[in-house]
Amino acid sequence: MIQPRATKVLVIGYVWPEPRSSAAGGHMMQILETFLQQGWDITFSSPAGVGEHMADLAEQGIKKVPIELNNSSFDTFVSELAPDIVLFDRFMMEEQFGWRVEKHCPDALRVLETSDLQSLRDARHQRLKERLKARDDANDFSELFAPALREEFELMAETDLAKREIAAIYRCDLNLMISEVEIELLVEQFKLPRNLLHWCPLMVDLPSEPPVPFDDRAHFLHIGNFRHAPNWDAVLWLKTAIWPLIRAQLPAAQLHIYGAYTPPKATALHNPAQGFHVLNWAEDALQVMSAARVCLAPLRFGAGIKGKIVDAMICGTPNVTTPIGAEAMQGEQAWPGAITRTAREFADNAVRLYNDKAQWLSAQALGQALLAKRYQQSEHGAALIEKLIDCQQHIVQLRRDNFTGSMLRHHQHKSTQYMAQWIEAKNRVI
Repeated sequence: MIQPRATKVLVIGYVWPEPRSSAAGGHMMQILETFLQQGWDITFSSPAGVGEHMADLAEQGIKKVPIELNNSSFDTFVSELAPDIVLFDRFMMEEQFGWRVEKHCPDALRVLETSDLQSLRDARHQRLKERLKARDDANDFSELFAPALREEFELMAETDLAKREIAAIYRCDLNLMISEVEIELLVEQFKLPRNLLHWCPLMVDLPSEPPVPFDDRAHFLHIGNFRHAPNWDAVLWLKTAIWPLIRAQLPAAQLHIYGAYTPPKATALHNPAQGFHVLNWAEDALQVMSAARVCLAPLRFGAGIKGKIVDAMICGTPNVTTPIGAEAMQGEQAWPGAITRTAREFADNAVRLYNDKAQWLSAQALGQALLAKRYQQSEHGAALIEKLIDCQQHIVQLRRDNFTGSMLRHHQHKSTQYMAQWIEAKNRVI
């Protein structure tokens, strides 16, 4: 009996996945593991250089094939591979390679992993910069947190980045969205068809071991990749406004800050006398999270959902964050810690959680409940596979119904194709 051929998946990554460096890298590995559980044949390609914390794809049974931008060698590669599904990791990869995939593998399902809406994150960053420039008070950001979707739309609508990103979303057959808030923003304000968007949050297995007890923990923790601008801004806010308020109440308190790709400007903030420790990359993020008593995530801008907060819940570590940090993460569930809007409120809640064992245990239990309700790998993995198979089975109708995407592919891909061919010819001459 002839066995059916395994589904072939090509993932085109903006970077090689680093699950221990960023939530985006972790989410990509969760998606790949979901595909592997189906017995699918996976090839991961990227034009990026190899990062020092890259996952061992070969050990997972995933083929690793470097590719080049603006080079027709990709055409031969993708034609010979003949994937059934092509997953673009970030919209820039769809811009670069989407036309080549459509030309050489027209029947392949084209899927975009958005990670988060980068145009939303960037627009919020610009708004924060303007706010900081206009006012001296760097402690109260109430008016910036969780505005109405209409305000977010108006903030984004005129930006080139939003037009590029949303055009890429239209051009794909399906888009994986990590945040329900961003789905509603795209549907209600940008008027995208809901069937182009699939909610695919972080997918984790529930912890099997009990968390480290309260009395065996010490110190505050902040963790995050320093190449991600919201994380660097959070460290600055901690240093200048929040941590002095915490130390005023807890003079012996220590804050441990971990992050991949720590730049000199971050290490310059290291000051043991102030209890402010910049400790570079954590080999095991869950281990250091489990040793901490409270996780601090003072995010003043950003998008998507926050891997550090999911990690904190996995480890049973209550957190203090902002409405940006908590956005799209809790649904109808209670928050496992505190959501705050000012530096003073942030510091006071952090101190209470650190000192009050009963409040700390209650927050820890809420985190475990939230994980079970919204982030189970088995539930979201099965839903993702079901959605992909359904899209494959109805791909002709899906594309017929998405005329806007077809129109955008026609115009954008032609211009991209000609530009790519010009660059390739220029490089050949050089």
